[in-house]
Amino acid sequence: MPDGITYLPYSDTGYFSRLVTDYLAKDPKTREFYDHYPDKEGLAAAIKERDNFLVNREVLAAILSRQYKDMPRHEAVNHNIALLREHNTYTICTAHQPNLMTGYLYFIYKIVHAIKLAEELKQLYPGKNFVPVYYIGSEDNDLDELGTFRYADKKFVWDGGGQEGAVGRMNTASLEPLLNELFNLLGPPGENCDTLKELLSNAYLEHSSIARATQYLVNELFGRYGLIALDPDEAVFKQAILPILQDDLLHQTAYSLVNTAAARLNEHYKVQAMPRPINLFYLKDQLRARIEIKDGKWHVVDTDITWDKTELDAELETHPERFSPNVILRGVLQESILPNIAFIGGGAEIAYWLQLKSVFAHYKVFFPSLHLRQSVLWIDAAQNKLMQQLDLTVKDIFKPVEELVKQYIKDNSEDDWHTGDETAEIEKILALLKQKASLLDPSLSRSSDAVLTKIKYQLLVLEKKMLRAEKRKMQVQAQRIGKLKQQLFPNGTLQERIGNFMPYFLQYGHMYFDLLKEAMQPLMAQFLVIKDK
Repeated sequence: MPDGITYLPYSDTGYFSRLVTDYLAKDPKTREFYDHYPDKEGLAAAIKERDNFLVNREVLAAILSRQYKDMPRHEAVNHNIALLREHNTYTICTAHQPNLMTGYLYFIYKIVHAIKLAEELKQLYPGKNFVPVYYIGSEDNDLDELGTFRYADKKFVWDGGGQEGAVGRMNTASLEPLLNELFNLLGPPGENCDTLKELLSNAYLEHSSIARATQYLVNELFGRYGLIALDPDEAVFKQAILPILQDDLLHQTAYSLVNTAAARLNEHYKVQAMPRPINLFYLKDQLRARIEIKDGKWHVVDTDITWDKTELDAELETHPERFSPNVILRGVLQESILPNIAFIGGGAEIAYWLQLKSVFAHYKVFFPSLHLRQSVLWIDAAQNKLMQQLDLTVKDIFKPVEELVKQYIKDNSEDDWHTGDETAEIEKILALLKQKASLLDPSLSRSSDAVLTKIKYQLLVLEKKMLRAEKRKMQVQAQRIGKLKQQLFPNGTLQERIGNFMPYFLQYGHMYFDLLKEAMQPLMAQFLVIKDK
């Protein structure tokens, strides 16, 4: 069980871009790129403004009822779907592709963040309702990313059984061998292990598509909190933004707007997303390919599909579901079908959303409050014990391993390997020699400086050799520090970008999500570190 919770400013971790940390710090350079800051005041303003942007609540509730028709219905989910019909109900949305087995830990953290923020807003505004929504990026076609997950230091990869196109539409029939391989490794045996196997089997072997399997799995993990998983791959949703789809195809408005915003951002920060002239894919059967315009006709890249304007208009009117927004327009669709006030995303997502404000304004679509998703580092009991033995704090473990080893040796070495004092003494002596030489010949001053530089360099080289000698004496401790860093930051990156939720579910069962939710402070905007006993 957790015995310690620590929060750190994101800027202290070294893992977040300056754009994101400046945004969280309300740096004036970021102000023009958002409407509502992610705090209580910003959310209050977002709620008030959102009422000016209507969505078709009846259609939304009807689609959700149909999508959930054959799934176990949690009472909290039923209640929230019904609430979406009411004008005083708002959504708290996070979005992610349907990664196999949920993919990475940050998938889980996004969703729990949305749930917790919805609960806190309900306490602040008891007369209003707030529904957490997981918006499934089911039209994404990056199978290399979505078909990969890790468990027990093993990388599992699904090739889709030869399928192509939108991953959410892919059939799950070829997943059984991969599941069997995973189940042979899952453990230790027990109730939580049996529950997890049943959950994954029911999700991926009893549902015909990845989108439905993901919707089922997320519902089983989070439905008791009232979370709604929405698959936007519906013709009626695309119909809601048909004029925007037409405008992008005919006039490429978003392209110029985002480029202008990117140029402004690029004055101070690295730009995250670069738009294309047309920000739509064509989606049909096992195809999801970009659309380009050339010689007055629209072409689906790497296919023989082309349209003139009349044919394009007919295709849009007849089959709007075949036009799939890319990262530039996906949020416009999301905010056009949900009564949303807050969007929760990772650092890269927040960075590209900050380029999109003018696109939303142009199309008269509400631009939500942008919240950096809660990042979490979970330190297990053995790692916690090792930290204590090495006398490392939570803040320490974010430092480079070389710095930690050097600091440990400095704090625990019985021998002095530093050359700072000697360097200072030599500098004093050389200063006197420089003065003496300059009296004889002023041109010797430069020679004296060169001698000092060479000596200081040689002393630094000697200090490094002495440090290596001390490291050899403390090799075991240095290796333990390196091992700890590799466990907590695998391959030098954050734990949440590599690990999966399954080890934690095996240990805690469904209580894992309760522990996460209890620890999160969604409006604090700081990095969360949880330590096990």
